[in-house]
Amino acid sequence: MNTGIRVADPPTERPLLIFDGDCGFCRLWINRWRQMTRDGVAYATSQEIANRYPGIPADLYARSVVFIGTDGGVSSGAEAVLRALARAPRGGWALWLYQRFRVVAALTEALYAFIASRRGAFSRLTRLLWGPTVLPPSFAVARCLFLRAMGLIYLIAFVSLWVQIDGLIGSHGILPVATWLQRAAGVLGPERFVEIPTLCWINSSDAFLHLQCGAGTLLALLAMVGFAPMPVFALLWLLYLSLTVAGQIFLGFQWDNLLLESGFLSILLSPLAWRCRTGCEPTPARLPMALTHWLVFRLMFSSGVVKLSSGDPTWRGLTALTVHYQTQCLPPWTAWYAHQLPLLFQKISCAAMFAVELAAPLLIVAPRRLRHLGAFAMIGLQVIILSTGNYGFFNLLSIALCATLLDDTFWPAGWSATHQPAAGHRARRWPAIIMVPLASVIFVAGVVRLGEAFRTGMRWPAPIRTTAELISPFRSVNWYGLFSNMTTSRPEIVIEGSSDGVTWRAYEFKWKPGDTKRAPSFVAPHMPRLDWQMWFAALGDYRSNQWFVALLGRLLEGSPEVLGLLETNPFASAPPRYLRGVLYDYRFTDRRERLESSDWWHRTRQRDYTPVYSRRQE
Repeated sequence: MNTGIRVADPPTERPLLIFDGDCGFCRLWINRWRQMTRDGVAYATSQEIANRYPGIPADLYARSVVFIGTDGGVSSGAEAVLRALARAPRGGWALWLYQRFRVVAALTEALYAFIASRRGAFSRLTRLLWGPTVLPPSFAVARCLFLRAMGLIYLIAFVSLWVQIDGLIGSHGILPVATWLQRAAGVLGPERFVEIPTLCWINSSDAFLHLQCGAGTLLALLAMVGFAPMPVFALLWLLYLSLTVAGQIFLGFQWDNLLLESGFLSILLSPLAWRCRTGCEPTPARLPMALTHWLVFRLMFSSGVVKLSSGDPTWRGLTALTVHYQTQCLPPWTAWYAHQLPLLFQKISCAAMFAVELAAPLLIVAPRRLRHLGAFAMIGLQVIILSTGNYGFFNLLSIALCATLLDDTFWPAGWSATHQPAAGHRARRWPAIIMVPLASVIFVAGVVRLGEAFRTGMRWPAPIRTTAELISPFRSVNWYGLFSNMTTSRPEIVIEGSSDGVTWRAYEFKWKPGDTKRAPSFVAPHMPRLDWQMWFAALGDYRSNQWFVALLGRLLEGSPEVLGLLETNPFASAPPRYLRGVLYDYRFTDRRERLESSDWWHRTRQRDYTPVYSRRQE
């Protein structure tokens, strides 16, 4: 508050904030304010400077901090703090509210007085929530580790796709990209370059597909060692966007979108230097790091919201995990054991999952130790999912994103020291004229995507809708939320071939369930995209999955590229004359059944999934 006191010898160069040097709580927060205001404010203890200003009552120093402006005016309490913080970059908004709204002034002064009279208790609370320091968090180590992790994840993604791309979208694959682009060009005209943003418009040959995968692999290795991070991550994003779009249905998974969104943020997080090494990396700018944390919030919080907003009774009744382990796309052997756990344990696990997905993201903006606690909870959930499922690089990417919440105080002191700029080094970052508008668009589009998780049907203003639609083809601000509706049974398609129409033999896939005696296995971080897509096909009808009909056509041709995606080919000498899809219901065996039969699965034939196809019908 304004004390009405004016001093005769005010500071001339910069205002002065005086605090009680015997108060540990005061020193703790003064260190934070000193860093925030930089050279804008001078600080001194009342013990060393009180004699200079005899006109200020001694008891005022004991009750409050005191701010002396260059004009000689004296303020105390909340107003003194706000006047000091107004000297920080972009820190004047709180003082503006204080000066223009009496209710704000009254509330802040009351809060200040309440805390000041209980400094001992609040000192203990501060140390409990923040630890030994309340300095604004720095994320230099987290940024460095995240960018290296992104290089590794890009490497996994490109190599995993590279070994499958011929069979999926090559010229002899299931959905040749050249054919698809040719059809799209006739329908979309010039708009095709925006609606379908892929480099394959330049060249859609198999060689060019391999070139993109190879270039992505090489660039990912460069990202891992920190070479030219900004241009490298820009090219990685461009290449993965190109392949994701060209991959059509086979690359339409949420983790592909998550990698693109994380990859775009990696461009903004990257230091503008040719070589990213310790001692020269500036502390990451606040906006790109805040956008990364915003992505973590949307990813995790949306995952919890969609499960409840879907109205699915298994989620609301906490029974979803009683079926999840056996109905997920590609369960590993650990899922069989998790499926055998008792109902009470499954319900408790489901409740804990909701606590992590809905509560832990809120801690992102909490004091340091609570933020770290939220990060550990979300990372722990991803580790559990990773240990009982096969979701490609999704869990690794989620863990890398959550780890960005751990500021430099968490890591060993030596790590933090080596990731600070060397003396005299001038940080080079994205200019604000680019970063601020770009961050605003990303944030607003993210709000729109987050709102979709609540399924309210909210209609956003036209400019916001238009912006979200314009950036949508680039898949860099996305909607997230896996398993919004839990599948309670496991239909599985078995492809059978015959040379005479009487004896039928089954094709075995590499990873999806088939032979009931074959143990489910781990395949992550590799993503077998055909196996995954078979799971979705089994939930629908073959007429709405024309790619599956195309798959049968390639098998009738005996396409080596497509057969390379399968584990076994029962017609090695010549392609079969007939093919059909048969739908089975699969479930995990229980302990007794497994002991008696050694089967991991029990299956029951349901019906034919497709009519019989033959080479004469093509």
